[in-house]
Amino acid sequence: MLSFTIRRLLLAVPVLLVISLVIFLLLDLAPGDPLNQVPLTVPPEVRRQMRAALGADAPMAVRYLMWLKQFFVIEPLHVLGQLIGRDLLGDAPRILSWQSRAPVADVIAQRLPQTLMVIGSAYVLGVLIALPVGIYAACHPAGWFDQISTALAMIGFSVPTFFSGVLLILLFSVGLGWFPSVYDTTLRVTDWQSFGAQLRQMAMPVAVLALYNAAEISRYMRAAMLDTLGQDYVRTARAKGLSEQAVVLKHVLRNAMIPVVTVIAMGVPGIFGGAIITEQVFGVNGLGQLLISAMQAHDLPMVQTLTFLFAVLIVLFNLVADLLYGLLDPRIRYD
Repeated sequence: MLSFTIRRLLLAVPVLLVISLVIFLLLDLAPGDPLNQVPLTVPPEVRRQMRAALGADAPMAVRYLMWLKQFFVIEPLHVLGQLIGRDLLGDAPRILSWQSRAPVADVIAQRLPQTLMVIGSAYVLGVLIALPVGIYAACHPAGWFDQISTALAMIGFSVPTFFSGVLLILLFSVGLGWFPSVYDTTLRVTDWQSFGAQLRQMAMPVAVLALYNAAEISRYMRAAMLDTLGQDYVRTARAKGLSEQAVVLKHVLRNAMIPVVTVIAMGVPGIFGGAIITEQVFGVNGLGQLLISAMQAHDLPMVQTLTFLFAVLIVLFNLVADLLYGLLDPRIRYD
């Protein structure tokens, strides 16, 4: 398993380099100008100076290699220096946002807690709901619980989050006044009252995303359980006189979790990517909203760094899913 992990990590290096090059080329060749928001009355000479100050006038290869050095060397040194309380960077230039002129990593670090708190909570809640629902529905197929959970899953999966989000705002915020319609990112939890306010403002976006995630994962869980329940070794276990609970927990659940682990693991990078539409609807100042504003301003360093971070997370959690296969099924060996 260790050699497999090392091989996959080494293989990930050229894969990520190719991904970074593709992202850079696509963004660089896309139409748009970082000075689009500059008034047209600004003289051309001043615009050229502004473009040079941003570093946007350098050749494409120079900008790409500079970004690679900043992403893989300078930014990790900055994080390490902050952890140990020393300046390891010197005058080395960091990746700066063309929109705010602030270091991209610092802006992402400011937005990440909001995204993890809302999107992460919604994903964890969705998984906790989906697994028992999918297992129980598969163990009682065509029963009342299976039919109700299937109907709710179809609703949760087919109704877009922007519609369900606006519907919840009209019902629980405008109509009943129970929850705030806009997420307050300046709220700090310092006592029980502010903790309650935080829970109230998280309730609707978490509910919207948790329903969507639970609908998707519960369907995978139910299908995997039904497929495993029909295997010969399950019938053999029942023929030996084992109780249905023992059959499900000891012989079915572990094997049924193998395909579901892939779905859950590959959904984790989406947490860090943020739910763009839901963050826009509820005003959550997270990474999704940051990506949208950066794309509108043609802020290439910010967009490139965010999209590449998502690619890194996808590659990483793909490896995590493969490792979990071996833990769930001892027959799977990679050596």
